[in-house]
Amino acid sequence: MTAFRKGPVPEAGPDSPAGEGAHAGAESPPARPARQLLAASVGNAVEWYDWYTYTFLATYIAAQIFPKSAGNSLVPLLSTFAVFAVGFFMRPIGGLLMGAVADRRGRRAALTVTILLMGGSSLLVGLTPTYAAAGVLAPIVLVLARLLQGLSVGGEFAASTTFLVESAGPGRRGLFSSFQYVSTTIGQLAASGVAALLVANLAPAAMDGWGWRVPFVLGALLSLVGFWVRRGAHETRSGEQDQAPRPGLFEALRRHPRESLLICGITAGGTLAYYTWTSYLPTYAELNAGVTKSDALLAGTLSLTFFAVLQPVAGLVSDRFGRKPLLLTFGIGFAALSVPLLRALDGSFVTLLLVQCAGMILLSGFTAISAAVNAETFPARVRAAGIGFPYSLTVALLGGTAPYIGTLFKDLGRAGLFPVYVAVLCLVSSAVYLRLPETAHRPLER
Repeated sequence: MTAFRKGPVPEAGPDSPAGEGAHAGAESPPARPARQLLAASVGNAVEWYDWYTYTFLATYIAAQIFPKSAGNSLVPLLSTFAVFAVGFFMRPIGGLLMGAVADRRGRRAALTVTILLMGGSSLLVGLTPTYAAAGVLAPIVLVLARLLQGLSVGGEFAASTTFLVESAGPGRRGLFSSFQYVSTTIGQLAASGVAALLVANLAPAAMDGWGWRVPFVLGALLSLVGFWVRRGAHETRSGEQDQAPRPGLFEALRRHPRESLLICGITAGGTLAYYTWTSYLPTYAELNAGVTKSDALLAGTLSLTFFAVLQPVAGLVSDRFGRKPLLLTFGIGFAALSVPLLRALDGSFVTLLLVQCAGMILLSGFTAISAAVNAETFPARVRAAGIGFPYSLTVALLGGTAPYIGTLFKDLGRAGLFPVYVAVLCLVSSAVYLRLPETAHRPLER
């Protein structure tokens, strides 16, 4: 695997991945790194606010957009989570297309496109008609909006990951990488907080009728703020890359198939654990442990705050001691503890909060450094597209389907199988982490 070759970096040749970026010399990040972090973080937070608002309001969307099935109240919720999963399957396309834009036109160009696309699709969700008013047109509009959101989020991760890590100075890639999930978590916190605020202050009829739409319209307005901030960012794609021939759409897959598979293996357990703990767990606790909706949202908000604080700490630890120890702590920890943690849920708020926070500690070993590990895998020429497609494909297959599979297990009367499913996937990724060479202290190809 080119990016993880042991020993000294070989002399760059015209066809070697090292040669594609090594001629840029030592790492020389853009000036004003704080501004770079702000540009990436503000836009990314808005993107994920829009994306996760759907998850936190899933039960309200289900009641308004999908018809109820006689004798089975879970059918509308299953339909809502199916649309959630459909949005994920646009993410690989977004990762490939927007990654190619980032590699060909620059990271900043791709980031401005993704934030505008997310704002438009969020507004479309907020304006989706109800099933009672428009019939089958209602779920069709919702599916279209989620497809556009998936395209945006897939491209956002590819461009934002590359932009953040390339903005870091030597010995700080893990720290900068951690802000990918700091900003993602801020977006989740905003979505969770707005949803909890509305649920607490609106009557049930108002929340069902129009209240659930408010966060999506707000997200569209915030996207304009993110667009304005990103216009002032410094481009991290090097001048040498500007002069070089532009890479083809599938060049990363064609020239680096082993690295692409490696990204899939690194991501598999992490994305399933991430979406289980940060998105689906409130609904899982409602369905399987009898936790009230308000308690589930509050526990989610508090645990996400804790999670955001952990990210820079884990990033700094990885810069000092390496990426591999943190990845193994996450993978082995989740393989061993997923089942007992999820089975410990007993309906109380305190237990749910403790279970979520325990998982967040382990999960930080993956989330804080995944951007750095991914960027250190590919050369600069195809870095964004090389990361975007395999990462987003794995997230679509395993992360995006987590709520649906968990709810389906419940519907089939086999809810206890879901924690086992999480543990097995984390064990598979642990086997990949065990074989990874350490890349934390190597120069980043530019």
